[in-house]
Amino acid sequence: MLKTITLNLTFCFFCITVNAQNSEEIKPFKNKALTISWGWNWSSYSDSDIRFKGKGHDFTLKDVMATHRPTEFDFNAYFVHFTTPQYNFKISYFFNEHWNVSFGVDHMKYVMIQNQDVYINGLINEGTPYDDVYTNEAIQLSQDFLTFEHTDGLNYLYFGLNRFDQLFNFKKINGPNIGVNVTEGFSAGIHLPKTNSKLLGKERNDTFHLSGYGLDVNVGLNLLFFDYVFIQGDLKLGFVHMPDIRSTTNKNDKAEQHFFYNQQAIQIGGRFPI
Repeated sequence: MLKTITLNLTFCFFCITVNAQNSEEIKPFKNKALTISWGWNWSSYSDSDIRFKGKGHDFTLKDVMATHRPTEFDFNAYFVHFTTPQYNFKISYFFNEHWNVSFGVDHMKYVMIQNQDVYINGLINEGTPYDDVYTNEAIQLSQDFLTFEHTDGLNYLYFGLNRFDQLFNFKKINGPNIGVNVTEGFSAGIHLPKTNSKLLGKERNDTFHLSGYGLDVNVGLNLLFFDYVFIQGDLKLGFVHMPDIRSTTNKNDKAEQHFFYNQQAIQIGGRFPI
């Protein structure tokens, strides 16, 4: 994870440096525009401590590992039931040739890896086989103890500010009007996960709940065809803080966690001058 983050940051700084050298030489377009895009993402997550609190329990699981859950490619899944996969939606308003503000939704999926061994601290007093006072003891995250997923999903609703610069256009060498562009920016927003959780044999929770906030920085490479259609690849490094996660159907049972993530996405979109 650390190696991936380092490589992505290096790429971000490289792109920003190239921008600084080229932004005054080549302008992508001068008129205001609206862009709309849809795509798919793949993510990796840092380990995180997860604290569970309720009437009969208050304990923390240390360094819990998680992964994403990409949908196997199927035409119906990706193009009919298109909200099933891990997807990205974004709408951006260009108020000049280089800057835009955006609103987007990243539908990621966070899945705690089942049956891993972690360390636990705290108290469980729920009339279960796991009742005890724990002090940095090892425990296996079996299904009868805990299942924990944000799989419908780890929904990030955000507003962002982005810089956009053209690096090259093939029409400069009498080629087709295909622009190669770079974009970078930052965003902030809320996380509205639908957390699928089952704790200590209690009834499973699977509801949407406003659980916290997120921040990210991002960089992308954009191919704009004839000024109207584009394909864009994005790298995003983000931080998630969710202090109010629903862990069971009982509203008094909560979980909290924070972690970093690394997202790669591919998007297809259109540009509409206004």
